[in-house]
Amino acid sequence: MPAPTSLPQQSKKRRKLDHGSSVVSEIKSLEDELVAAVQANTSLNKLADLVDLVVGKSLEPRDLSKGIYALYRAFTLIISTGKLSIQGDGPAKAVKTWLWERLHSYTDFLVVLLKDEEKVLRTSSLQILFSLQKHLSTAQTAATSASFSRPEFHLSHFRKIVSGLLLSPSRDGKHSEIDPDIVDKFYETWFSVYDDIRWFFLRECVNVLEKAPASQISTATNLLSILERLQTFPTDNEELNAWWVAELGAKPPKPKKIASKDDDEDALPEAPEDGEDDDDDWRKFFDEPAPVDDSKKSKSPAARLHKMTVHQSLHSLPSHRAVFTRAWLAFLPRLSAAKDEDVKRGLVIRALNVMHRGVLPHLTRAILAMDWIAGCVDHGGSVGLLALNGLFTLMRDYNLDYPSFYTRLYAFLDRDVLHLKHRARFFRMTELFLSSTHLPATLLASFIKRLSRLSLNAPPAAIVMIIPFTYNILKKHPALMVMIHRDGDSG
Repeated sequence: MPAPTSLPQQSKKRRKLDHGSSVVSEIKSLEDELVAAVQANTSLNKLADLVDLVVGKSLEPRDLSKGIYALYRAFTLIISTGKLSIQGDGPAKAVKTWLWERLHSYTDFLVVLLKDEEKVLRTSSLQILFSLQKHLSTAQTAATSASFSRPEFHLSHFRKIVSGLLLSPSRDGKHSEIDPDIVDKFYETWFSVYDDIRWFFLRECVNVLEKAPASQISTATNLLSILERLQTFPTDNEELNAWWVAELGAKPPKPKKIASKDDDEDALPEAPEDGEDDDDDWRKFFDEPAPVDDSKKSKSPAARLHKMTVHQSLHSLPSHRAVFTRAWLAFLPRLSAAKDEDVKRGLVIRALNVMHRGVLPHLTRAILAMDWIAGCVDHGGSVGLLALNGLFTLMRDYNLDYPSFYTRLYAFLDRDVLHLKHRARFFRMTELFLSSTHLPATLLASFIKRLSRLSLNAPPAAIVMIIPFTYNILKKHPALMVMIHRDGDSG
């Protein structure tokens, strides 16, 4: 038994602070030694020690924040000195490979931190990942400028960011839904601001969707959380003027004219580490056929998108619309893969809510979304009503021929529609659907008669909507007044 003492006991909190201060001092010491080694061009073994300390050990959030920023400063110094782009064999190649392995360990750890419990660590990791994207792209441009003389975008690193945002892996390897603060930060800082980030994200998200299992509905949910926030989209080439990687903002050379039918090579010589596929088929898929009867335009045809470099595509509005279209067309079918009907219904409603304003106007051909929208009509209820709104937009603005539209709309007029959560929206949309003066009076009369009968047993809240709705239809179409009063000599 220890002897009693009047000295105060050392608290656990004090011991914890002492341990934290020792970790911070160790991080600072390793960073200083590493900076000195980079500047003196000596051994970089301290980098492995710093990576092992930050990535390999369970640190307190405060210490971990210090560690990831220390590694960020170290790697930006290494990148800026060109050590990741050294050419040669033997020792130089071995050092380059070793540095890339340390960088991959660090960036993989940052991706996992996007799902950390601490908000500061989540946002810091996202900021560091995008800052590294800029540094790596600039370094890659400098390394390839002698041979290709064109700006570069470091694709392999960006694919990690996209995978982290859509798959949202945690430390235990499970995939889940991304935190709203990360979605907001990504959208407000990069996705809605920079044209290059939006273009590459829309292109790469398709690859992530295709590789993820259909049952992994969290991937589609995360993508929807990002896409549904997109309120604006470029409508002119002059609006393509914001670039996260500044080198990409330089005006690209004019697209080369197609020399012959045998020339199928794609002018996209990416760096070997990016792993770019040769057949980037999204550009061929969205090619528009040239008009046959326009002889003047045929003399100087616009370059097809699949003959453009990435740099040229970034400055082309049709290219931005193409990647946007492909992303949505690949994404919409995944919403139906959810096993839980309530989850599926919620996702479909969210997609339909932005369909008529945020999606259809920016597709290369809005009619491509018709099959999915028409399929949603069969769900009935709120889903069917919102799908009808999308179909009506296609009919009114994009000349879709859908003869059974008003038959499907009439089928929604039952007792259940008077008790729906979106009842007010249904009547507002139905009034819009029936506002055309070209509709036959018999069709309009059938809707008024059906609603009038339903109002006999409707709740008071529904009746106060049906009465002004019926009145407005009668005022817009005077021929229907005979339903209220018919003179004896009117036949």
